[in-house]
Amino acid sequence: MSRRSSSGGCGVISRTAIIRRRGFTLVEFLVVLGIIAILAVLILPEMYCGNGHRTMCRNNLKQIGLAMHIYHDVYGSFPPAYTVDADGKPLHSWRTLILPYMDHQTVYDKIDLSKPWDDPANAEARGTVVPVYICPSTELEPTQTVYLAVVTPDSCLRPNEPRTISEITDGTSNTILVMEAPMNAAVPWMAPWDADARLMLSPKSEDDLHHTGGSYHLFADGSVQFISSDTETATLRSLTTPAGGEEVGEW
Repeated sequence: MSRRSSSGGCGVISRTAIIRRRGFTLVEFLVVLGIIAILAVLILPEMYCGNGHRTMCRNNLKQIGLAMHIYHDVYGSFPPAYTVDADGKPLHSWRTLILPYMDHQTVYDKIDLSKPWDDPANAEARGTVVPVYICPSTELEPTQTVYLAVVTPDSCLRPNEPRTISEITDGTSNTILVMEAPMNAAVPWMAPWDADARLMLSPKSEDDLHHTGGSYHLFADGSVQFISSDTETATLRSLTTPAGGEEVGEW
């Protein structure tokens, strides 16, 4: 059998060709590597930021839920949506009442609960930033919050009237306590202002949402669920009542 020369023949690749191919492959590799690096700089921080904000927002609501349940253990009920004075005027929000159960006893101790939240006597506390009430996806003043209780005539949290878990006959996993409201509905965290039925049930603009496609909600069992902005109004209404007996749809 004859031996083919390394310098020719259809089955033999010359040393020069190998070197050229290797050089071309290296260039290709470097170009691809450069493209990947550019994409990483442009895209990955945004992806990380979005996912990180979702996680932080979810954790904020979980802390609020835990504080709500500790409050229930101490007082035998969830807090009212807000306290009132002798004339029925709102004084202080549930967000103020659960401060001691979120390691903010110092802030709580500065508040005069007998005077309205916006009274000069409560100015120092009112200007205090409570990190758990800040949605990380929202560009608002740090004393503003979008974590609002759902307060309707038939909601779980009621004005000046506490509610026990035993009263939630629809099931704690089917009853919303707190919603993540749109940005245009933010309130001072200390204010006794929350979400009414209109805000809860009306369609939400994507421009006002903190997360693409929907928002987080805290349920009475302490869980935090993401509810799509396309959820049926009837389903949302059933989730706001603790003892309505409605059939809960998908969300």
